[in-house]
Amino acid sequence: MRTSLGKLALCLAVATTFTPHARGAERNNWRAATAQELDAALPARAPVEKERIETEMRTATGIQNEHGKLIAAVVLITAGYAADGKYSHYFLVQAPITIADHPLAPGAYVVGWKHAEDGLTVSFFDAASGAERVVLLAKPIVGNKRVESFRIWPPAEKSIIQIGRYMLPYVVGP
Repeated sequence: MRTSLGKLALCLAVATTFTPHARGAERNNWRAATAQELDAALPARAPVEKERIETEMRTATGIQNEHGKLIAAVVLITAGYAADGKYSHYFLVQAPITIADHPLAPGAYVVGWKHAEDGLTVSFFDAASGAERVVLLAKPIVGNKRVESFRIWPPAEKSIIQIGRYMLPYVVGP
């Protein structure tokens, strides 16, 4: 009888560990990063292609997990740089993320966007080379929502990256 109960308990533990609910809970251990965490991780001058572009730290936004991995963004002050008009934000990814069904590996990116007929066309470029990695369409947020210049919401709250009145859904993890 004890052996059967032990096997049953082991089977339940294994089944619970590998259910989608348990994996989803693992992804929800992300929280809004503090100003100190963002300041420590994001550069004052972001390496973008061959330049080091100033950032505006008071605009920084991001999420962090219990292991110290961060996904964050900060405004680039591009006036006077070759990147002027092409990029708006430096985007640091320390854990795999999938944005609108497009995976982004950990790394440093720059983000640019343009108005489109049905949303925003948002482009992610490799920060070091300027090579385009993915182009996505941010959809308008339905309802009367607060406008955010750029915000990464913790997955437990909204699982979106908000740009103005537009959003890109995301999932962290593989």
